[in-house]
Amino acid sequence: MNWSWLITLICPLMMLFMMFGLGGKHGHGHGSRKQASPDYQEIQKELNDLKIQNEQMRRDIQSLTS
Repeated sequence: MNWSWLITLICPLMMLFMMFGLGGKHGHGHGSRKQASPDYQEIQKELNDLKIQNEQMRRDIQSLTS
């Protein structure tokens, strides 16, 4: 008996079962929420704060190594 046709159909049948048989809940709800984009000035301020912290850490490391 040749079972190759059954093996060929298993993948599409399982895909249909997963999409429709389980309620089709995959991917719903992601597009409905709008993510608030951060303000440009807020990002710039955070970047400047990180630059200041980075420079302070460089000075601290320099003082510890010398």
